Amino acid sequence: MASPSCASTLPWTAAAAASSPSSAFSSPSRLQTRRAPSLVIVAQGRVKKYRQVILKDDIDEISGKKGDTMKVRAGFYRNFLLPKGKATLLTPDVLKEMQVEQERIEAEKKRVKEEAQQLARVFETIGAFKVPRKGGKGKQIFGSVTAQDLVDIIKSQLNRDVDKRLVEVPEIREVGEYVAEIKLHPDVTAKVPRHDPTCIV
Repeated sequence: MASPSCASTLPWTAAAAASSPSSAFSSPSRLQTRRAPSLVIVAQGRVKKYRQVILKDDIDEISGKKGDTMKVRAGFYRNFLLPKGKATLLTPDVLKEMQVEQERIEAEKKRVKEEAQQLARVFETIGAFKVPRKGGKGKQIFGSVTAQDLVDIIKSQLNRDVDKRLVEVPEIREVGEYVAEIKLHPDVTAKVPRHDPTCIV
């Protein structure tokens, strides 16, 4: 019969070593999995940042006029243009608003020009406006005929208001027929016949 003390004399085995807590620190495979994190640094050139803006005022520093769209440095926009309210970023929403406004302006210009063309046709087909003046010796008349005279006649006969600064009247010293020009639009000029009633031609 074996003595009870024989259990203490059993040889040390690999299985026992694996179950030992101290064996974890000596395992090569576990040491290899503990690696320090790596940091990768990539050098890049300095990036110049710009902003696309629309100017709200004339800016001499960049030779820009109000309403211009320009590319400016981000710092210039952030430190100067934005705080002073001299520009706004050209975002898709702002660009869309600009396009809508431009279409409205173009439609208004077209309407004004069409009205001017229509008024010019009225002036040119109505015949002559008669300007009353007293006659002198021969064909001479007393007094001159002015742009205001023509404006007053147009108002009384056609109920149309015309700025006298737009009317160009030739020098009139005698009875007869003359042609006055009315600049109704940069692209539309009406030529209006006018004559003195003392000499109907």
